[in-house]
Parts: sequence; structure tokens; C-alpha cells
Amino acid sequence: MTYTAIISFTTPNIKHLRTGKVRELYGIAATADREESLLMVATDRISAFDVIMPNGIPDKGRVLTQISKFWFDRYGNDIPHHLISADIDEIIGIVPELADHRAALEGRSMLCKKATPLTIECIVRGYLAGSGWKEYKKSHSVCGIKLPVGLKESDKLPEVIFTPSTKADEGHDINITEEQARKIAGDDVFETVRERSVELYSKAATYALNKGIIICDTKFEFGQIDGELVLIDEVLTPDSSRFWPKDQYKPGRSQPSFDKQFVRDYLESLDWDKTPPGPVLPDEIVCKTREKYLQAYEFITGMKLVEA
Repeated sequence: MTYTAIISFTTPNIKHLRTGKVRELYGIAATADREESLLMVATDRISAFDVIMPNGIPDKGRVLTQISKFWFDRYGNDIPHHLISADIDEIIGIVPELADHRAALEGRSMLCKKATPLTIECIVRGYLAGSGWKEYKKSHSVCGIKLPVGLKESDKLPEVIFTPSTKADEGHDINITEEQARKIAGDDVFETVRERSVELYSKAATYALNKGIIICDTKFEFGQIDGELVLIDEVLTPDSSRFWPKDQYKPGRSQPSFDKQFVRDYLESLDWDKTPPGPVLPDEIVCKTREKYLQAYEFITGMKLVEA
């Protein structure tokens, strides 16, 4: 089953707040039995070149949610975060009004504490790829961080680097320097999110490598709850990270990956100007992309995704 729609609630205690490229965000009102919270629902929508495609990838939203849950569970004692529960029985127990929508929500929903997001995004890089590789070819640096001369595309970096970006509501985020990020976030906040981001990436990358996946880089988001910095949004998924198969890794070229690269490659082969509306994806591309997301889940968790 592919789920891409907005869920309509008739209860006054649940309000649709925002539609993202992939996620729908709902506000859950406080009652005598619960605090105010947010419901994040990951749909099966897929975007490329900032355009949402007309058809989605079955199970994509469930994969993103369950991988995030895995990391929250694994490192939840190491870093404060916003997740209350990703278990549908627990979620409905807290918010009984959701019971009628169980089938649509199961496996793809996270009930979260309400946080105020920071206005920077926290990018951690262990390898030289993407926009970092493009910048390095021009300046031997990434976001103002000088790197050794002679590195190749996809090379492992001498050490993990933290390269923040702006948080754009529309279009692409823009890489910024440490100095710019400090001005936006403040010195204390910047130091804390850098330390936590690098620590979490390093732990996860070591774990994933033993499971056959190289985490090239990833994006974390942080927010504040009553002045406390917490990890929010999705964590270490194929949408927020570059996952490479360890057994196919070869520096000096781009790497195969567990994400929507099949979609990007297909779209690049079309006579399409990369503006909405996007073209309908053929079944073959949908199936291959779904396989990649499922493989990422299975490599990371060691489990098969439970049938919806």
C-alpha cells in the first residue's frame, strides 16, 4: 500500500499544521491526561530536484520512521531527543482520537514533544561527496574548513567534519561557515550541537560499517524544549544521509547508494525541465527504489520490515 495523502481529523484536538515534501505534521492539543505534542507522519511521497513526484514509493515512509526509531532507541540515553513513541498502540493509548486512522498511521508515525527548531541544520561529513566534493575541487576546503590537497571523490576524510547549513523552507539549504553558524545560533548552542552531531554520527557510522553500510554524511536537526537542546525530526535515514554499500565502495567516483538515486538517474534521462509537475515514475523505477530503501532498513536493523 502506498500512502501519500493528508489525514483529515474531525476532532478539535488534532490540527494539521504543515505539509512537507515527505511528512505531514499534526498538532495534538493538551488535555487533562496529556501534554501538548506533535504527530509526524511520514508518507510515501518522494521528491527529486525539489519537486514531489505524482506517485510515491510503497513503504518508504515506514522505512524512514522505523530507521529513525531504531536510532532513537539505540542512542536515546546518550542524547536528549523529542520522540515520545513510534509504537502505534502506545500512540493511540496517549491520543485515543487517532484510533480510527490506525491503518494509515501504523509504522509511519512518531508522537513527539513539541520543540522550537533551530534555524541551522547540522551536517556531519565523514567522506568527500556531494556539495562538499564540488567545493573541494575549487578551493580544497568544505564550508571554510581546509582539507589536504589530493583527495579524490568519495575519499574518507582525515577526520569527521561539521559543516552547518541554513534551514530553507523552500529550495535548497545553503552551506555556511562556522563563523556564520555561530552568529545565527550563538556560541554555546553551536558548540553543543556540533559536539552532539559529531558524536552521534561517529557512533552510528561505526555501527553501520559493521553492518555493511558506509554512512558518508548525514543531516541532524535540533530544537529547544524549555531551553534544553534536543534532537528532532528524522535521524540517520536514507533521506537525511548518504548510505553506501561497503562491499562496493571505491574512491575516485560516485558511489551506489541506498536511496532515491534510481529516481534521480531516471529523471536526468528525460526531457524534463525539473519544474512542477514532475513526471509519473514507471513501475520499474518505483520497484527498484523501494528495494533500496528496504535494503537500507534490513542492513541497519538486521530485520525485515513488518508487512503493513
